[in-house]
Amino acid sequence: GVNPGLSLKDEVKTAVRAALDSGYRHIDTAYSYKNEDAIGEELQEYLKNGKVKREDLFIVTKLGLIHMEPKQVRRSIEMSLKKLQLDYVDLYLIHLPVTLEYDGDDENLFPLTEDGKWKTAEKSDLLQTWKALEELVDLGLTKSIGVSNFNISQVERICKIAKHKPVINQVECNIYWPQNELFEACKKLGVTITSYASFGSPGRPGEYKEAEEPKPMEDPIIQRIAKKHGKTTAQVLLRNLLQREMIVIPKSVSPERILTNIQVCMRHKNKFQNDLTNKPAFI
Repeated sequence: GVNPGLSLKDEVKTAVRAALDSGYRHIDTAYSYKNEDAIGEELQEYLKNGKVKREDLFIVTKLGLIHMEPKQVRRSIEMSLKKLQLDYVDLYLIHLPVTLEYDGDDENLFPLTEDGKWKTAEKSDLLQTWKALEELVDLGLTKSIGVSNFNISQVERICKIAKHKPVINQVECNIYWPQNELFEACKKLGVTITSYASFGSPGRPGEYKEAEEPKPMEDPIIQRIAKKHGKTTAQVLLRNLLQREMIVIPKSVSPERILTNIQVCMRHKNKFQNDLTNKPAFI
């Protein structure tokens, strides 16, 4: 997959065009990325021109943190669908197991306290939020549902009460954070791991970084493997995760990198991806 993330609108549109032209069909976004409208414009252009069919696409978006209250969930996905210019998404995720206080402003995505910290809601209930997502499946607004950034305990709690089980847990995963324990626990529950930040997170804001945070792309072992096989370091990092039977959604707005990333995905037969989406992924 490919993820334009919080990039500028023109960059997002360029990235989506490059992805679709390269063969990507799985696009991952989120309400909080503020790029759904740009993605929707490009999707419509390709759909109207007959370059792709809707049934060939696998579109993923995520619930806003300010919309975690069950009564807000349907309204949130409907806002996302309007921006994406779609009748449904293929997968809808709870973005984080965190509920931020909703002040009535749908653009105030990350409300802050006076000391600059996220302003969390006084009350939250992940299980009730999950039940609200299940209603979206029944309404046909999404084909499937899942979670993101959930730990083992949280995934287990959801699975115990689920009418529609989560199909995905999307988490940060790379050579320095392999998520082995989470991967095995989710596998037993029938939940597949999707890896984001597969190359680390060089674009992560400074306040969320460790002082000497290692960079997977600069790892000497990875560099030696890449040189030996005539590949890029990014391709080696992606291949490692694919061979563990994970879905990968590397973030990029560079057409060149988008193309080299998919060259790994297209050659690797990832069983889950073939079975569930049969589509190369782009975030």
